[in-house]
Amino acid sequence: MKTMNFAPKIALALLAAAAAFTMSGCGEEKKPEPVKKAEAPPPPSIEIKIGHVGPMTGGIAHLGKDNENGARLAVEEANAAKIKIDGKDAKFVFVGEDDQADPKVGTTVAQKLVDAKVAGVVGHLNSGTSIPASAIYNQANIPVISGAATNPKLTEQGFKNQFRVVGRDDQQGPAIASYMAGDAKPKTVAIIDDATAYGEGLANEVEKTLAAAKIKVLPREKGTDKTTDWKAILTKLKGKKPDAVFYGGMDASGGPLVKQARELGIKVVFAFGDGACTDEMAKLAGDAAEGLLCSQAGLPVAAADKKFLDNYKKKFNADPILYAPFTYDAANLLIEAMKKANSPDPAKYLPELTKIDYKGATGQIAFDDKGDRKDAEMTIFTMKAGKITPVAVIKGGKTTPIADFIAAMSPAAPAAAPAPAAPAPAAEAAKAPEAAKEAPKAEAAKK
Repeated sequence: MKTMNFAPKIALALLAAAAAFTMSGCGEEKKPEPVKKAEAPPPPSIEIKIGHVGPMTGGIAHLGKDNENGARLAVEEANAAKIKIDGKDAKFVFVGEDDQADPKVGTTVAQKLVDAKVAGVVGHLNSGTSIPASAIYNQANIPVISGAATNPKLTEQGFKNQFRVVGRDDQQGPAIASYMAGDAKPKTVAIIDDATAYGEGLANEVEKTLAAAKIKVLPREKGTDKTTDWKAILTKLKGKKPDAVFYGGMDASGGPLVKQARELGIKVVFAFGDGACTDEMAKLAGDAAEGLLCSQAGLPVAAADKKFLDNYKKKFNADPILYAPFTYDAANLLIEAMKKANSPDPAKYLPELTKIDYKGATGQIAFDDKGDRKDAEMTIFTMKAGKITPVAVIKGGKTTPIADFIAAMSPAAPAAAPAPAAPAPAAEAAKAPEAAKEAPKAEAAKK
């Protein structure tokens, strides 16, 4: 049998396989992937807490919620605007607290906000809670702006961190007292207060003004901020036959007061301060509230910036009640001062707050050296067909019928005619019903 020599064939086969493997390997060789760029880190952010305090429970919770809504809207709009402070994205956090309109609770929640390291506070609503709480904020050097507290003592304590964007009772008291004197022309006035810092303080200012006008003021009667049964006091007053009654207190107690007065046959004019200058009075007193007079320490809600009013309605499906435009401005003032200082540190932005000149929803805002708003307006209202209706604005000691005031605010209006000086509101009072009718039309035209 012939022996076959396979070596040359095997060698050729191995050589062919090696060549094929080499060619295959070359064909599948991958190019190196490009190096991916590292994603840029997100921009740094800074969390800034802004506190708000008001009565969220109890008889005036509707006013507390209104105030909170105003401040909350300002914070949410600031976040939507993507503000940068110190090169960082500012994330504002709203921190709300309920002081129940109780001074003791007010100091407790004030300390709670200090411990939470809020950068600023909007509040409180009541003077009775604002004044004791102010000492706590002052010790922590945290700026606080009230959109509702009107007792003069709040800014008379010398605290450099305390501000307010509404007028004071020593402006509001003379305003409502002078208007009442001209409108009702009383010879004798009865004054009742709710024994709070706000109610008593405002009543004191009304009494001073009436006494200076040589109007007799009966000995003071007192209730509390929770009084709803006024019959004993009213029966006593009925026997003294006053020509008018002023009540220093809130609507939760003021509504039952005027209702029970009418039930007892007391038909005189009733006047109130801002705490009872709400549509809630008609809900609590019904037809008995018709024709009452009251004051607010600022411009009426309807005169606030249209953009704010529209945004508030869209956000909360309701119109502002009383001081929401002012708490909205208060929150925005804190934020604006932080922007100017480029820092949320109270020690750095507080100096900017003291010298700020800001166009807010309630007009131009600047503070005097006490922290009070310069040139604060006062508005006089009457209850008409179940609605609080503005009849006049008092500013710088001058009284202007509301229709004339709103017309003067219109960009198309000519320069405003000189307003008559207060206290001499009788002429304005005579015009009041017509002014009240025309005010909504003028406001609509302005908008």
